[in-house]
Amino acid sequence: MGEQTQVQTQTEAQTQTQPLHDSSITTTTIAPSTGEPTEICNAPAETSSPPAKIPFRPRKVRKLSPDDSDSKSSLTVAGSENPKSSTSAAKSTKPKIIQQRTAIVPRIAARALSCEGEVDAAIRHLRNADPLLAPLIDLHQAPTFDNFHTPFLALTRSILYQQLAYKAGTSIYTRFIALCGGEPGVVPEAVLALTPQQLRQIGVSGRKASYLHDLARKYQNGILSDTAILNMDDKSLSTMLTMVNGIGSWSVHMFMIFSLHRPDVLPINDLGVRKGVQMLYSLEELPRPSQMDQLCEKWRPYRSVAAWYLWRYVEAKGTPSSAAAVAAGASLQQQQQQQHQGESQHPHQPQLMDPLNMLNIGYNPPY
Repeated sequence: MGEQTQVQTQTEAQTQTQPLHDSSITTTTIAPSTGEPTEICNAPAETSSPPAKIPFRPRKVRKLSPDDSDSKSSLTVAGSENPKSSTSAAKSTKPKIIQQRTAIVPRIAARALSCEGEVDAAIRHLRNADPLLAPLIDLHQAPTFDNFHTPFLALTRSILYQQLAYKAGTSIYTRFIALCGGEPGVVPEAVLALTPQQLRQIGVSGRKASYLHDLARKYQNGILSDTAILNMDDKSLSTMLTMVNGIGSWSVHMFMIFSLHRPDVLPINDLGVRKGVQMLYSLEELPRPSQMDQLCEKWRPYRSVAAWYLWRYVEAKGTPSSAAAVAAGASLQQQQQQQHQGESQHPHQPQLMDPLNMLNIGYNPPY
């Protein structure tokens, strides 16, 4: 009997477990409705839940694909296009602003002042740019820049006329030209051939003789040449010429205006120009060289012509063109020392004489 009961219990257990196994496989959807043990029914549900989420992933991708016609995809596309359109609209407004600025301040390609019609163009520009200059332009004749000398001759002449009165400079320059055999003979080799004693005999000081020889040596060594000077821009030219002993920034500005006829040169260290700006704009104090660029910005690209009218303006007012004379009544040599006090590269080297006095001979200006 004991064996029969064991067999019956085993068979009953098998009959009870087999339907359970079958229901676990076939009744995955029925499991929530039955009251059978939850542990067995939940176990296969946990294993089947991850694959149930997989089909939704490609559906989300399909909604974002351009081929799908779902309304959400169209909304996402529209939303993505809105920032692009706004940024493109913002970008499109920027060129319009730039065009307006260029229309207000047009660029003028200035040529050499010796070119035909360039002085007239400069006068028209200055009239429109600064109404305060119009009376000065009406009062004086238009300048002319029709003279030309080789750069080496002009630089040599500028050194010879430094701190000299009209008659003294003319006398020394005439003798110097005679030693070289005329103006065409003023070349680096001829200047180097002249000894300091020969130059001293015609009135050239020993310091000026060293300046002339230094200029000639830089030409002979190829550091400078007439062709290179003519092709250099203003900034590079100033850097190269101030390497020559006896030539400072003021001398370079005078050379660029009256020899090379550069149109946009502002002699910020010239006391006559600074005094003219002070009188023109009724300033209480003499403007500093660092302020000149900002005050005269509107005259670009014809600041050379504006400076010419300022020299004439100061002269017509009965004021020496060197503002140092106005301030202290100093002698010409003291004026020049004050005028070029700020030239750090050549602090002890004299510069050209005042343009209203010296340039009648040194650069033959048109007045």
